[in-house]
Amino acid sequence: MTDGPLPSATTRRRVELRLRKPWFALGARPTVTVDGVGHPAQWGTGTWVLPDDGAVTFGVFCITRGWRFGAASLRVEAASATGAVLAYRAGVLPVGPGTLVLERR
Repeated sequence: MTDGPLPSATTRRRVELRLRKPWFALGARPTVTVDGVGHPAQWGTGTWVLPDDGAVTFGVFCITRGWRFGAASLRVEAASATGAVLAYRAGVLPVGPGTLVLERR
């Protein structure tokens, strides 16, 4: 038996993630990482399931034709994630880091 995550219907913690598309995103797609595991995503607002306890490290970066840019990460504690929104924005130019902040509703 593995110690993998439980099915999504049994989890109680979710976090909203807002991915804002940059003006220069010609074909760029966001990728979200949760504790180092990458997941392809889409621009806009989505919901991500969190483990019921402990901290989680969220990361987001953009990728286009093998070029990676706008990386940002944030460690989210169990207590601070309840009712919170993570907001990602790529940098002003398609080089350098992006920003990922924890907002309250």
